Amino acid sequence: MDTIAEQFFPKGFHHFHPKQVYNYQLNRWYSLGYFRYEDISNLGSRINSFRDWTDVMLECAETAVSEERYLNAAFFYRAAEFYCFDDFSEKERLYDNFIEYFNAAYSNEIIQRSEIPYEGGFLPIIRVPARKQKRGCIILHGGFDSFVEEWFLIMKYLAAEGYDVIGFEGPGQGAALIKHKLAFDIRWEKPVKAVLDYFDLNDAALFGISMGGWLCLRAAAFEPRIQRVVANGHAIDYLKCIPFIARGIHRWIMSQESLYGWLNEVGMKKAAVENSQGWLTNQLMHITRKPGRPMDATRVWLDMNEENMHPEKIFQQVLLISGEHDHFVPARMHKLQIKSLIHAESVTNRIFLKSEQAHNHCQIGNIQLMLDFVLDWLKHRDEAIIAS
Repeated sequence: MDTIAEQFFPKGFHHFHPKQVYNYQLNRWYSLGYFRYEDISNLGSRINSFRDWTDVMLECAETAVSEERYLNAAFFYRAAEFYCFDDFSEKERLYDNFIEYFNAAYSNEIIQRSEIPYEGGFLPIIRVPARKQKRGCIILHGGFDSFVEEWFLIMKYLAAEGYDVIGFEGPGQGAALIKHKLAFDIRWEKPVKAVLDYFDLNDAALFGISMGGWLCLRAAAFEPRIQRVVANGHAIDYLKCIPFIARGIHRWIMSQESLYGWLNEVGMKKAAVENSQGWLTNQLMHITRKPGRPMDATRVWLDMNEENMHPEKIFQQVLLISGEHDHFVPARMHKLQIKSLIHAESVTNRIFLKSEQAHNHCQIGNIQLMLDFVLDWLKHRDEAIIAS
């Protein structure tokens, strides 16, 4: 395990850029094992805007291609795509580059890909079989902005410990969105059911990362074939992440349907500004397939709440994971989620600390520590099932 971890997941959260909006993303792909430290350690001074970001990432990608470092190249294209928010056709072109070089990087490794028919499109799948005696099956997915390939090294790490790991992209993610035009849908039990049916699974663990934590809990509430749930880095109610007064204003604005025409015009002007709010608005329109309609797209924040999650219907074993200083999700969300799981068979929770370098969103900075904790939790439950 240590050898695999050292190869895959470098430890430490670094100060690559003075602004968190850029620094976290640089650390994200570095911590997941896809960037080299020497390639990104000095990029901060060159990035002052989202356009700078995209230009610099493309330059790094081209350098990596010329040096035949295809995995690095793939994720530089992914990074370029990430903050390219004013041209959806360009995002698709960069996505295609990402996939091309990801496949080139693993050309000597058999990657089990498949596509599950789903509502007129397909759900992309990557499966990594257990590398030793099988313990069980883990179904893994991300949330707001992930591609299934991003989790590949995590999937290999889990497979090395005896788990069949199935990663999938649901509606609003990766190729399900970009190639098959499947818009984001909070009813995550539907794609999870499709995966369970396709692989004929009756007992699996569901591992949701970032906003995927909310989605996996929602799926568990309606899908009893999920026996164990790991939710990492989510909010029980995304609107509650913002201050109380701002929350009330947001609710009032969203209730003024008669003003949506004017509000959409205002929203589009804000979306054109190259800042975090502009990116978020564009990304919401992208994943919900509501171009030019920021008000409709933004309703997703209202929908992703405790009522729609249905925690009272979750009867499974649950593991909740948060970071002490998650800059996306306030720590108070963790306690609210614990209190809501009134019928769960068991609830284990863990808040990772700054002293562990795992205090950031989804433990970027110490991925191995988080995965080892998840594996330990899963093994104890799987061994109990086997013993019974």
